Amino acid sequence: MDKANFTSYWLTRFCFQKALAFVYLVAFVATVQQFRGLIGEHGLSPTHLFLKHISFWDSPGLFWFNASDAFIASIAWLGIGLSVLALSGYSERFGIYVSAGVWTLLWFFYLSVVNIGQIFYSFGWETMTLESGFLAIFLGSDDTKPPANVIWFLRWVLFRLMFGAGLIKMRGDACWRDLTCMFYHYETQPIPNPLSWYFHHLPHWFLKFQTLYTHFIELIVPWFYFVMGPLGWTAGILTIVFQGCLILSGNLSWLNYLTIAIAISCFDDAFLSKFIRIPVPETHEPKKIRKVLLAILTALIVYLSINPALNLLSPRQMMNTSFEPLHLVNTYGAFGAVTKNRTEIVLEGTNDWQTTDKTTWREYEFKAKPGDVHRHPPLIAPYHLRLDWLMWFAAMSDWSYHPWILNLVNKFLQNDPEILKLIEKNPFPDHPPHYIRAMLYSYRFTDAEEKKKTGDWWVRTPLRPYLPPLSLDNESFAKILREAEWG
Repeated sequence: MDKANFTSYWLTRFCFQKALAFVYLVAFVATVQQFRGLIGEHGLSPTHLFLKHISFWDSPGLFWFNASDAFIASIAWLGIGLSVLALSGYSERFGIYVSAGVWTLLWFFYLSVVNIGQIFYSFGWETMTLESGFLAIFLGSDDTKPPANVIWFLRWVLFRLMFGAGLIKMRGDACWRDLTCMFYHYETQPIPNPLSWYFHHLPHWFLKFQTLYTHFIELIVPWFYFVMGPLGWTAGILTIVFQGCLILSGNLSWLNYLTIAIAISCFDDAFLSKFIRIPVPETHEPKKIRKVLLAILTALIVYLSINPALNLLSPRQMMNTSFEPLHLVNTYGAFGAVTKNRTEIVLEGTNDWQTTDKTTWREYEFKAKPGDVHRHPPLIAPYHLRLDWLMWFAAMSDWSYHPWILNLVNKFLQNDPEILKLIEKNPFPDHPPHYIRAMLYSYRFTDAEEKKKTGDWWVRTPLRPYLPPLSLDNESFAKILREAEWG
C-alpha cells in the first residue's frame, strides 16, 4: 500500500478503533459500578418499572427478555471483555467477520444499556458513542481496505457535533454573543476539576478571547473536515487541541475523549505515517457482499441524516436528540445556555425523633459534586459519575421535575448499600437517620485571597429549603413512594 496516497485510511482505522475501544471500556466499567443503584432492580429508577410503561420499539434491547441485576451485570462485563479485546487489536487479526462481530456486540450491548438508562443515560455522549460505534462495525479488519465512505461518515458525525454546538450557542445565551460566557462557565459547569478554579480566575480579556476562539473552532473549522490534505489535517489538529483544553478545564465525562477519537477521521495515512511507525499489512478490496452492505449503509445514513440536517438549519434547534431508537444519526450540542450562578443541593440527615430549630443536621458528601467547601474538585473524566451529574440538573428547578430525588432520600433513610456506594461519605454508618432534608446553597469559587487565607475552594451561602424534613414514618411521603412503586 502506498502510504503517500491521500485515500489510504489503514492507520486512521487503527487509531480510531483503539480510541473507540477505550471509550467503550470506560462506558461499560461505569455501568458495572453504578447501574444497580441507578437503574437496577432496587435502584432509583428501576428498569423493570420503566419497561412497564413503554414498548419494545420505543427502546429496543436485550433487557426486555431479562432485566435482572445479574443479567445486566453479565452484559456489562461482557462489554468490558469485548472492549479489552478491541483495544488490544486482537479482534482485528482474525478477519472481517470476527471484527464486525465484536463491534456489533459492543454496539448492541451498549444500545441495550442506554435504552433502559432513562434520565441517567440521557446525555449526548451516549448517543455519540452509539453512532460512532455503529459505523465502526463497517470499518473492516486489518487485512481489508478501510472503506472511505465510513471515514467520511465519521467526519459527518464530527461536523454535526462541533457545528451544532456552535449554532446552539449563537442561538442561545446572549453571553456567547457578548463574549462573556467564560466568565461563568468554569465555575458553574456540572463537575469542575482541580484546574477549573485557575481557569475561572484568568483575566477577563483572555476569557473573552477564549469565547471568540470557541466560535472559530465550532463554526468555521468544521467546514474543513471535508477538505482533503493539509487543510483537513489542520482542522483535525485544531479540534483535538480544543478538546484537550476542555479536558484540562473540567470533567465532561468521555465527551471530549470521544470527540478526539472521531476527529482522527480527519487524517489519512499520508499524515499519520509521519508519526506512527508500524507495519501496514497488505489489504484486499471488499468482496461483493461487503460492497452491497456498504451501499446500504450509505443509503441509510443519508436518509437518517435528513432530520439532523434540518435541525441544524432550524431556529428552534434541539440539542442532543435522537430521531429513532437505534440512535444511528443524531443531533448534538452543548452549553446553549450557561448558568450564571451555581446552586447545589445539600442532603442532610438527623437522628432526632423530632426536628426543631435546634436539630443538628449532618451532611451527605457526594464523590464529585461540590459539597464540603474545603475539598478540592476531583479529576474523574473520562469516567462519569451519573448521580453527581444529575444532582447538578436537579438544583436548577423544583424537585417535582426530578422525582427520582425522592427515591434517593428513601434509599438514604434505609442506608441502601447500592446507593451508598455512589457517594463519598455516609454520615450515618451505624444506622440510618430518622429524617433527611435537602437545602439549596449558592456556591462560588473563592478568590485568590480567600483561598490563601482559608484553604477553601468554595464559598457557599444558604438560599432556601429544597425538600422539607422527610421520614419513612411520614404518611404523605410513604404514599408518594408507594404510588411510584418505590416503597
